[in-house]
Amino acid sequence: MAKENKSRKIKYKLLNKYRLVVLNEDTFEERFTFKLNRLNVFVFSIILVFTLILATSILIAFTPLREYIPGYSSVTLKKNAAQLAYKTDSLQQVIKINELYFSSIKKVLKGDVSSVNFNKDSIIEAAKIDLTGIEINTSKEDSLLREKVSLEDKYNPLINNSEINFVLFPPVKGTISHEFNAREKHYAIDIVTSKDAPVKSAADGTVIFSEWTTQTGYVIIIEHSNNLISVYKHNSQLSKEQGSLVKAGEVIATAGNTGELSTGPHLHFELWSDGYPIDPTNFIDFE
Repeated sequence: MAKENKSRKIKYKLLNKYRLVVLNEDTFEERFTFKLNRLNVFVFSIILVFTLILATSILIAFTPLREYIPGYSSVTLKKNAAQLAYKTDSLQQVIKINELYFSSIKKVLKGDVSSVNFNKDSIIEAAKIDLTGIEINTSKEDSLLREKVSLEDKYNPLINNSEINFVLFPPVKGTISHEFNAREKHYAIDIVTSKDAPVKSAADGTVIFSEWTTQTGYVIIIEHSNNLISVYKHNSQLSKEQGSLVKAGEVIATAGNTGELSTGPHLHFELWSDGYPIDPTNFIDFE
């Protein structure tokens, strides 16, 4: 009996009707009237909550608003990340090739090797092909002919000298004491000048080497456009560091008499185009 009375009371509370009236405060005029009971309010509240949850889920799943929620990433962001990864890998390969290129230059400057081919294309091809275990047998006559043709073509200014479409300035004022001679492996000109005379950059470029070497003293190397490289040796001191940007005619060092191979104050000046030495007097007027 008690349970039945309790059940009736609960049913009465849920189904008992109430009236919600909206009145005008000044005139007490009824504007809106709603008949409600607790069951209707409960059901309406549940429907409203589920509707809000459904609408929020749709906004998150099918609109760009999901990008502002932690843990979600957009398709564009993933695509950009993949492209950056590919570019990073390509840049690492380019940096590796440049390191091999500059390492070859340093070896020649320090006297570790007598002659090195600085052509970047050869470095790229060497990185692609593994020649381990390959034996190449050539006759003595063939080897002599190849060496003769290679020397003639390598130092032929009409074949290997790239077109230089900008003006080169003389690095110092002085007299040429030793001219360019490829057969003697003197890939430079020696310019006699006064001690501590300013050494200037032959053209605009970037310093890629600025250090002391035992045989050639203080050396500075500048990379210019069109794959042109200028080398300045036997300086008494250097004014620019590796990575510095220089303008044509800007002072980069002072002439001196440093290094084991120097016999007096002078500048040892080299020009390299596409990895091959060229005669500076063909492009610069030193008189």
